[in-house]
Amino acid sequence: MTLIKSISGIRGTIGGQAGENLTPIDAVKFASAYGVWLKQQREKEHHKVVVGRDARISGKMIQSLVMNTLIGMGIDVVDVGLSTTPTVEVAVPMEHADGGIILTASHNPKQWNALKLLNEKGEFLDAVEGGKILDIAEKGAVDFADVDSLGKITKNKAYIDLHIIEVLDLDLVTVKAIEEANFRVVVDGVNSTGGLAIPLLLERLGVEVIKIHCEPNGHFPHNPEPLKEHLTDLSEAVKKHNADFGIVVDPDVDRLAFMDENGEMFGEEYTLVACADYVLSHTPGNTVSNMSSTRALRDVTEKHGGAYEASAVGEVNVVKLMKKNKVVIGGEGNGGIIYPAAHYGRDALVGVALFLSLLAEKNMSVSALRKTYPSYFMGKKKIELTPGLDVDGILKTIEERYQNEQLTTIDGVKIDFAESWVHLRKSNTEPIIRIYTEAKSQDEADALADKFIAELGEIANI
Repeated sequence: MTLIKSISGIRGTIGGQAGENLTPIDAVKFASAYGVWLKQQREKEHHKVVVGRDARISGKMIQSLVMNTLIGMGIDVVDVGLSTTPTVEVAVPMEHADGGIILTASHNPKQWNALKLLNEKGEFLDAVEGGKILDIAEKGAVDFADVDSLGKITKNKAYIDLHIIEVLDLDLVTVKAIEEANFRVVVDGVNSTGGLAIPLLLERLGVEVIKIHCEPNGHFPHNPEPLKEHLTDLSEAVKKHNADFGIVVDPDVDRLAFMDENGEMFGEEYTLVACADYVLSHTPGNTVSNMSSTRALRDVTEKHGGAYEASAVGEVNVVKLMKKNKVVIGGEGNGGIIYPAAHYGRDALVGVALFLSLLAEKNMSVSALRKTYPSYFMGKKKIELTPGLDVDGILKTIEERYQNEQLTTIDGVKIDFAESWVHLRKSNTEPIIRIYTEAKSQDEADALADKFIAELGEIANI
């Protein structure tokens, strides 16, 4: 059982001992620390926070604890209920709120949950802000409100609809062309809130929707990370229904992957590549993704005359560099689309609408579209960490061994070879070292990952 406090929020497994897992005590502790921090940001009489959740089994419990902690501090709460991460991000500025909390552990299995914390712009807190909240939580200096100053909870279940309206209003979303294309699409909502939001969006776009695993009950029918090995049901449904393609999202709907008409993965890394290709063809400019994302985005960006740059892993790091470089689209290779014309957050609804607009414009199959992009193959593996392991020392040894190669060390160690690369880093969300590789074939990418797994094991004696 685990409790992880990081740039990605407060994430842990449900049950067990306080301080070691995400227990009710920990939910109250960190919600109250966030409330203290929020009040420090804006001196005002009334503060407001938007709170939403994915469909995890523990969601109702954690949300109730968080909301009642906030009203106990005199902070008003807008309860948007079952929602998506990008929907809550959109709701914060629409509500003129001071911040937001999303209760989701994203792609983690059902025993996990988390508090993802937003600022008044509906964007994730940076490391400095997050550090202040962790410091407040450890000191425990919280002043709660008296009985006449308690906050109030207001329910608003309209925000998924409002979010969809915002997406449909984007200049590059060609609603009429999509309607005329008569697409048939299978949606796997992994029994979370994507099963609500994605079909609603598609229906508004005139798309015929076949739903699988779209009941938001939190009982994930497969590992919720949208990878090929977890998506056999989607593959079979696409072929059975003669669909144009399939869509799968993670439980909080900020990651997006497609499956072509043959039931084959389009490639999670290529979600951003395709959406960027479409946006850049209409709005020339620059792009950003994180260090663990495919080189194909760089290639497509340069094809359109733009410049590409990589950030450290973590959505807040991507967003920071996107703003600095004034990019027109960016995101993460795990299927995370960040489109500034909408908002600065990974948004699967925006990604679906841009992808459909691209397909309608190209008038080609999803498999044919995939062949128009540079072909790279990625390996994503991991090593479980044991207590006391000197991970920083291990990565430093790797850095020294490969000092004559092109190195980037802003986030772990990335080594760029002529035809491939490897990125080794500690996870923000799990007690593991992630090993990402990319090469010109899957065998080469996997072999490169295995080589470094062996090397890490040799250095660490594991």
